[in-house]
Amino acid sequence: MSFLTGPMRKHLNGHKELTNHEDVLKVEVGNLVKIPLLNGNAPCTPCVKENDVVKVGTLIGERNDHFYVPLYSSVSGKVVKIEKLMSTALRPVEHVVIENDGKYEVERPFEPLDYESASREQLVDFMKNAGIVGCGGAGFPTYVKYLKPQNIDLLIINAVECEPYITADYKLMSENIDLLVTGVKALFKMSCAKECKVAIKVTKKDFIPVLEKAFANAEGISVFAVPDVYPMGWERTLVYEITKKRYDKLPAEAGCIVSNATTAISFANALVNGMPIVEKMVTVAGDGVKKNCNVSVRVGTSAKEIVAALGGYACDNVLLIAGGPMMGKTITTDEFVIGTYNNALTILKNKDLEALKCLRCGKCSDHCPAGLQPVRINNAKAAHDLDTVAALDAMSCIECGMCTYVCPSKINVTEGIREAKRLLALKKKK
Repeated sequence: MSFLTGPMRKHLNGHKELTNHEDVLKVEVGNLVKIPLLNGNAPCTPCVKENDVVKVGTLIGERNDHFYVPLYSSVSGKVVKIEKLMSTALRPVEHVVIENDGKYEVERPFEPLDYESASREQLVDFMKNAGIVGCGGAGFPTYVKYLKPQNIDLLIINAVECEPYITADYKLMSENIDLLVTGVKALFKMSCAKECKVAIKVTKKDFIPVLEKAFANAEGISVFAVPDVYPMGWERTLVYEITKKRYDKLPAEAGCIVSNATTAISFANALVNGMPIVEKMVTVAGDGVKKNCNVSVRVGTSAKEIVAALGGYACDNVLLIAGGPMMGKTITTDEFVIGTYNNALTILKNKDLEALKCLRCGKCSDHCPAGLQPVRINNAKAAHDLDTVAALDAMSCIECGMCTYVCPSKINVTEGIREAKRLLALKKKK
């Protein structure tokens, strides 16, 4: 990273008011529930077959490579088939298709655990077998962060939610403050950290006092207000904001572990109620959908069902984005479903933008939170110069969308870099 960097962040119009104070709408799942056998970019192996009877909490799939992640059924009924369908990973993956009987009979996959009396090792093992993953959008197996916490000074609970439109974390925290406290305390115990800070935007003036009261008697845990800038929720930006430390690969190098607030709540729900992630809070927002609000849905509910419950699309030509408008992925079908780590659908009217030639203004480089030179990477990709693409460290790009957002020429720089990364990955594979 060069010392000749700009601000590396920017205040964006968050559009949070569209859903912040709206009531949560519960959207019922349909007759067929399709649960993706996917964790991040890693495929999972089915643990059920056609005609098997399942209940809420039945193990239906496993990731079992260098990480272990179990997947559980969100409904009761019968397995109809296992088929490949489009996913939020922008590729077809196998889904367990379940005929929902509407009874939602529960088969508790594990017993609750008292985090206070449990050992640190028991908590890590419990988290692993409960299938708790990062709920901020990445789905990384959370237990891995806590396996061997060495020289950890600080646990950061990321409640920043910096992407525009998304308020799912905020809404879930507001409605589950007790579970949030339990989850944070359990993670704090697992981290072996000296202190814990719950990071939230300074603009959440109504909620910061609620958090401070909730953690008032929690020794070592405090609330930390951060600026309302993007991408403050990215762990590198957040770690630097709180500690003023940079690191190479992992936050542990700066003495930190970072976990999402919704992940803490999901962990607490498993500890207290003995249930894995079978329901999700999802923000649905944008000018392309008739009603903006947060919805509570079962894992396996399709985007099509959710949009229909909100009155449908606002126009015929929309961009349907799995995630937020900055880092989310545009998908050409609404048949894809909500997985364990999806938290938003952004639906925008599709407006044609005519890109101009690069002005060489340098804004993309100034605002890149990773300290890269996006336009140079993009140009090298266009020239099929993969050696230069690699030399410019394109693989460190987090695809935050900032370069596209600030570009006065309306060049989709992010997509160019995304393609450059794919080409590098293919070259390495060959």
